[in-house]
Amino acid sequence: MKLFMGEDFLLNNKTALTLYNDYAKNMPIIDYHCHLNPKEIFENKKFKNITEAWLYGDHYKWRVMRANGIDEEFVTGNASDYDKFIAWAKTVPMTIGNPLYNWTHLELQRFFGIYDILDEKTAPKIWEEVNAQLNSENFGARDLILKSNVQVICTTDDPTDSLEYHVQLAEENEFNVSVLPSFRPDKGLEINRETFLPWVEKLAEVANLSIETYEDFLQALESRVRYFHSIGGRVSDHAIDVMMYEETTQEEAAEIFASKRSGKEITSEEEGKYKTYTLSFLGNLYAELGWAMQLHINALRNNNTKMFERLGPDTGYDSMNDGKIAKPLVRLLDGLDKMNALPKTILYSLNPNDNYVIASMINSFQDGVTPGKIQFGTAWWFNDHKDGMMDQMKTLANVGLLSRFLGMLTDSRSFLSYPRHEYFRRLVCNLIGEWVENGEVPYDKELLEKIIKGIVYENAQEYFGFDNPSE
Repeated sequence: MKLFMGEDFLLNNKTALTLYNDYAKNMPIIDYHCHLNPKEIFENKKFKNITEAWLYGDHYKWRVMRANGIDEEFVTGNASDYDKFIAWAKTVPMTIGNPLYNWTHLELQRFFGIYDILDEKTAPKIWEEVNAQLNSENFGARDLILKSNVQVICTTDDPTDSLEYHVQLAEENEFNVSVLPSFRPDKGLEINRETFLPWVEKLAEVANLSIETYEDFLQALESRVRYFHSIGGRVSDHAIDVMMYEETTQEEAAEIFASKRSGKEITSEEEGKYKTYTLSFLGNLYAELGWAMQLHINALRNNNTKMFERLGPDTGYDSMNDGKIAKPLVRLLDGLDKMNALPKTILYSLNPNDNYVIASMINSFQDGVTPGKIQFGTAWWFNDHKDGMMDQMKTLANVGLLSRFLGMLTDSRSFLSYPRHEYFRRLVCNLIGEWVENGEVPYDKELLEKIIKGIVYENAQEYFGFDNPSE
């Protein structure tokens, strides 16, 4: 029997241990998609207690607490932070098999040196020990990032954001981590949502342009993309809950935009045309600037109307969608490619049934110049567990090049989430180590070092070019 989460955690053969300790363990982290708050990074936010650091805004934990019969008062309600922590500690033992069980203990171990198992009995002691550290020196948001050996952070930012904290972080010399914006224009594509017209007004204000026509709208979007680029942004991100593609023209998209502004209903076909042209316009611009475009596809959001009205979005009431993505996604990529305007692109689907669809699709659009130009993104959200990560990597290896994979990201709002990279790196090393042990891959240390370091760090460094943000 192995020691619980010991040195060989997730490493089930001798080669895996060697690969992890020699090549993966100490590599820096490039977190190219997360939801950390740049203001909190700039201010080096201090957390008053572990509940604030761990449970505020973490819908992963909220979902399992509810599933464990925890009343909402102790999840997002007005219970004290201590009582919420005790409710989480009561839930932790019930999460065995869920990655939260291992992530929780990795975070206690790596940040706070606590190797106790968290449950109701140990919770009071752990509460005191962790809070004492959080309230000491060197446990602010920046400190937690530095302790994790993070080199680059890409936050998620609306085109109307000022990016003032990114600017201030770039201007100071004390914090040797690049905190860069990612362009997330979902509100500008979702023409049928009630947020669309108010958002267009805000965009006009921020871009200092009058938006009367669709052409004005595109000009304002472009101005914001170029502003993000001037601050070091090299990545966009799009939530594509329903993959749409409808052949259209700028004139048709302009008519649809005008119809929306005049208060008319937009049909599903019109929505598809508007989204197709707008996303293609942005893709063309991303390609011009050398950006990477991320498409997060097939989420079904805000499933529970009652709780959405009570708590709002991003509170743990989302799930996988099962929309068909193959044909519309191929048509989008092909449309951009025909214009020689297909940017570096990373494709994610929340539904693992799409794994082979994406893994097989990406090689239809590789350009023979940029290694891994079109990427099958890492296992995402409901898939970022051991089985999901392994399935994603095995699928990619079966029909493509695992060696060119960009590896892990946190997709997290928590400064304590970086041990997830360790979890991922151990799985990578175990998978490749198993192939070596089985005689499927030679024990060529030079080759193995190149592949392991590539997947966990170097591929992303080369792909995004974050080390040259001024170019």
